[in-house]
Amino acid sequence: MSFKIQRFAEIPTRDQTILIGDLYFPDTAPPFPAIVFRTPYGRDDSNYRKQAKFFASNGFAFLDLDVRGRGDSDGKFEPYFNDRKDGKDVIDWVAKQPWSNGKVGTYGGSYSARIQWLTALERPKNLFAMISKVSPSDPFVENPTGVNDPMHISWRYLVSGRSLKNVNDIDWENVYRTLPLKDMPKSFGINLPDLDEATKHQTFDSYWDAMSYQNKFETIDVPTLHISGWYDDEQIGTFINYSGMRTKSSSQKSRDNQAIVIGPWGHNVNHSSKLGEVDFGPDAVINLDDIELNWFRKWLLDETTQVGKRAKMFIMGENRWVDFDDWPPSGTKPMKLFISSNGRANSRFGDGQIVWKEESISDGKDEFIYDPMDPTPYVTEITSAQIGGPDNFSSIERRDDVLVYTSPPLEREMTLLGAVNADIFMETDVTDTDVMSMLLDVWPNGYSQRLCDGMVRGRYRNGMERAEFMERGKIYEFKIDLWNTGHRIAKGHRLRVDISSAAFPKYSRNLNTGLDLASDSSFKVANTRIIHSKSHPSNLTVFVYE
Repeated sequence: MSFKIQRFAEIPTRDQTILIGDLYFPDTAPPFPAIVFRTPYGRDDSNYRKQAKFFASNGFAFLDLDVRGRGDSDGKFEPYFNDRKDGKDVIDWVAKQPWSNGKVGTYGGSYSARIQWLTALERPKNLFAMISKVSPSDPFVENPTGVNDPMHISWRYLVSGRSLKNVNDIDWENVYRTLPLKDMPKSFGINLPDLDEATKHQTFDSYWDAMSYQNKFETIDVPTLHISGWYDDEQIGTFINYSGMRTKSSSQKSRDNQAIVIGPWGHNVNHSSKLGEVDFGPDAVINLDDIELNWFRKWLLDETTQVGKRAKMFIMGENRWVDFDDWPPSGTKPMKLFISSNGRANSRFGDGQIVWKEESISDGKDEFIYDPMDPTPYVTEITSAQIGGPDNFSSIERRDDVLVYTSPPLEREMTLLGAVNADIFMETDVTDTDVMSMLLDVWPNGYSQRLCDGMVRGRYRNGMERAEFMERGKIYEFKIDLWNTGHRIAKGHRLRVDISSAAFPKYSRNLNTGLDLASDSSFKVANTRIIHSKSHPSNLTVFVYE
């Protein structure tokens, strides 16, 4: 089917700001169902145009729109703060057009996904379905540190002004090390008032609630297709959204009509079978276009389209897709990985080990020194376009500020499928420090493949609503969300758990002083002890699929 285009369509908002977009129409007689896509990255992107043409060629009007203050749209760009109301105004406008049949769906990934959720809070009556890809979470879910993480600034610079900026000629490593944190924009010559304001809100308050949606699923009533990758650096948002809508949505119809697809991908989903040094095989890239098309056909055209089971998951290591009735799937069993040592788990050359039974733990402590001026590195690209992947951490594991616990070689394969959580007991000699935990698959050749990781900042160990500082020498329990994985550990491979106090520059450095996170430039060296004993059995919980 061919299509037609109306360029520079003008859509007014309630405050009379004019948003600009391009409309793609099927080359048939109206009315049509419509799909709305809003972006801060410039609607002329060739990939966006390709998607617009695809949907228009298959019977849908498609609006490709610049968000407020970006591209050709009027107004001031303030990330996320105007997109909720603007989204409802756009949907209402589309539904009233003579070419519209009144049914509207929304579409997009990353920023374009999160603003769909914010718009859904407005409950536009003509919003019938969403496709949400790699959606960011609420504030402090992905970065529970009280401040924007260093790499966020590379994204904020990318979308400053009206057109995309060149981020490749800036020494980002030097920028990320700037202290105090609030001076990062100044370090490379830019003023970003929204970041300045954000640094003043280091706990979850009304400022952050204005751009939050994951605490409001009970007000959302939209069938949604959720898409992400195991190595999407915002993966957790997709799982929270799917589970939240399945259990908390305001209608049974909506709860029953959620679907999720997770591939072996990074933030750029379904782009390549290879991520970093790992190739996930010929089945890694799928016909996602047809999956998305069938979703909109079902909800915007009322076709009896088969959209498959609710959960479609790629099992890495085995490199195959498996369909499940729901997520988390039935048939998985929790298993604890207890950490143990004879007191010297520092680096992969130490004596740290994973034991399968609590009674096998050797009572003791492993101590490491964390120096904020020499933070434990995190393997990643230099900008926020992709933060981490199935990277080899064996070189990082040479450092003494990383505690390394490794299992014996597996006697049979083991498939991990589901959430991963750590329960770590620690004590330290500072009032605030971080605990990072990572799960890895160690190949026989020594490649230490990151599967997933997470962190807790000491002052926020009981939640982001308030800061609670620690006392020297007191034992604290840190419950750490390492997100999710779907991975087969092959026979002869080993499981590994790493623990440290930094993952820089993925997360901001904790300066260990307990002072203001944005304006402090002093620091303390922390001496931290991880405890493993019968009374304090530090461990990771994984889910094994059989």
